[in-house]
Amino acid sequence: MSTTATPANPRSRVITASLVGTTIEFYDFYAYATAAVLVFPILFFPSDNETASLLASFAVFGAAMVARPIGAMVFGHFGDKYGRKATLVASLLTMGIATVVIGLLPTFQQIGWVAPFLLLILRLAQGFALGGEWSGAALVATENAPKGKRAWYGSFPQLGAPIGFIIANFIFLAINWLLPHAEDPALKSEAFLAWGWRIPFLFSAVMVIIGLWVRLKLVESDTFKKAGESGTIRKMPLVTVFRHYWKQLILGTFIMLATYVLFYLMTNFTLTYGTAQADAAVPGSGFGYTDFVLMQIIGVVFFGIFTLLSGPIADAIGRRKLLLWVTGAIIVFGLTFNLFLLPQVDPKFTGALTQAFLILGFMLMGTTFGPMGAMLPELFPTNVRYSGSAISYNVSSILGAAVAPFIAVALWAATGGSPWLVGVYLSAMGVLTFIALIFTPETKDHDYESDLGLAQSAEL
Repeated sequence: MSTTATPANPRSRVITASLVGTTIEFYDFYAYATAAVLVFPILFFPSDNETASLLASFAVFGAAMVARPIGAMVFGHFGDKYGRKATLVASLLTMGIATVVIGLLPTFQQIGWVAPFLLLILRLAQGFALGGEWSGAALVATENAPKGKRAWYGSFPQLGAPIGFIIANFIFLAINWLLPHAEDPALKSEAFLAWGWRIPFLFSAVMVIIGLWVRLKLVESDTFKKAGESGTIRKMPLVTVFRHYWKQLILGTFIMLATYVLFYLMTNFTLTYGTAQADAAVPGSGFGYTDFVLMQIIGVVFFGIFTLLSGPIADAIGRRKLLLWVTGAIIVFGLTFNLFLLPQVDPKFTGALTQAFLILGFMLMGTTFGPMGAMLPELFPTNVRYSGSAISYNVSSILGAAVAPFIAVALWAATGGSPWLVGVYLSAMGVLTFIALIFTPETKDHDYESDLGLAQSAEL
C-alpha cells in the first residue's frame, strides 16, 4: 500500500497545514532578522562603533541557531513518540508568544543591559521553536504524499520561507513608508525607530491564531499509525537515532550546509552591504532601505518559484542528482560576488547588477532548498524520522546560519568593503555539501511504509 493522504487528512489540508505553519514561523524569524539589521543595533546594542553594534546584534541573531538543535531533540522526541500534530501546535505557540513579547520589550535606553538580555532569551525561544517546526511540517507533507510525489509535497513547507520573508518585509516597508519622515521616505524614520518596528512582532499574534486553527484539524498520518501498531515506536528515539543512524545525521547536516549559508548571505548580509553607504568606514552599495528591500523581495519571488519547480524535478530525476548540480552552481556563484556587488557609482548600472545578483542567488536557493523537505526525512525510518531530520537540519543551522552573518560582516570589514572573501566562504561551504552528497545514496525510492524502524528486539 502506498503512502497517501487519508480521508481525515485530505491533500488540500495537508498542504495548507504544512505551508501556513512554516510561513508563520518563518515570518516571525524574518521579522527578527530584519530588525537585527535596521533597529536592534541602535535600540538594544548602542555604541560608538556601528560595526560593533551590528556584530552584537548578529551575535544574538545567531544565538537562536544554537537553540535550534535543542528544540529539534525535544520536539523530535515527542514527535517520534506521541505523534506529529501536538509538536507542531506546541512549536507554533512557542514561536508566536516569543515574537509578540519581543514587540513589547523596553529598549537599552530605558532599562540598560536588561533589554538585550531579555532579547537574547526570547531569541533563544524562537530558535527552540523553529527547531521543532520544520521537521514536523515536512513530515506532515511527505508522510501524507501520494506515491511518486513526495518531493513535490515536501516543497510546500519549504515555500513558507519565501512567503514568510515577503510578508515580514512588506509589513516593515509599509510601516516605515506610512510613518512621518523628516527626510527621504526610503530611509528609516524616527517614528519607525521609536515604536513602528514593534508592529510586525505584535501582528504575529493574528497569524498564530490562523495557524493553530488549521493545524488543530490534522490527524496523524497512516505511516506513523502503522509504526505504532507494529511496535517500532521507541521509548527514547533520540538514543536510537544517535546509536544506529549517526552516519545519516552527519550526512544530512552537511547536505544542508551550503543552503543555510547561501540563504543568510542573500538575506542578512546583502541587506547590510546593500544599505551601507559608499563613503562609510566599511563601504557598501549605498542603497536606501526601502529600495534595497524591494530588490530583495523581487529576488525572493524567484526563490518561491524555484522552490516549487524543484519538487517535481527531484521526483523525476532524484534528489541527489539535482542537489549535486545546484551545489556545483552555488560554488561557482560564490566566486562571482566581486563582479556583482559594487559601490553605487552609477545607480542604474549598480542597481541592475545587484538585482541580477539577488535573482540568481535566490533562484539557486529555491532549487537547493525545495528538495530538502523530502530528502532529509527520507534518510531515516519512521520511528526516528522526526528526530533524525530535525537534528540534521538544525545542527546545520549552527555550522551555517548561526555564524554566516557574523563571518560575512567580519570578512567584509577585513577587506575594507570588498565582498569577494564572503563569496569564497560560500564556495568553501558548497564544497563540503558537495562531498556529503557524493557519499549519500539516492533517497527517491525510499519506502516509508516498509521502513518503520528497528523492532524492540533489535535495539537491545
